[in-house]
Amino acid sequence: MNLESEKVEINASSKSALDFIAIPSNIELLLPIDKISDFKSNENSCSFKVQGGITISLVLNGREGDEKLFLKSGEKSPFPFELTIHAKNIEDKSIGYIEFNGEVNAFLKMMVEKPLGALFNYMSKKLSAHFS
Repeated sequence: MNLESEKVEINASSKSALDFIAIPSNIELLLPIDKISDFKSNENSCSFKVQGGITISLVLNGREGDEKLFLKSGEKSPFPFELTIHAKNIEDKSIGYIEFNGEVNAFLKMMVEKPLGALFNYMSKKLSAHFS
């Protein structure tokens, strides 16, 4: 299953935006506080529980210059997935979005597609607001 968040304008360079997200503890600042709990992080990963008690873990998985940051699911995640954070410089700002690629069956897709799409749109908007 593939999803993309809305594209957002970020009042920072793509490097600054990706440097911010590359610090796992900063990911908590992009999440909806009322829908997550038990956030934990270290220097290369983070994990948190979402409503419904599902634990999601994210592990840094590389970077492609100042335009892409790669995260992958950790061992606590309910299914394997990859997140790519895209950021591209446009004059003195950047445009960014989140791309999700997960290995989910048709039944699970029906359950998670809408909430994940909403989460990634929320995170993109919070990233934009962080640099406002």
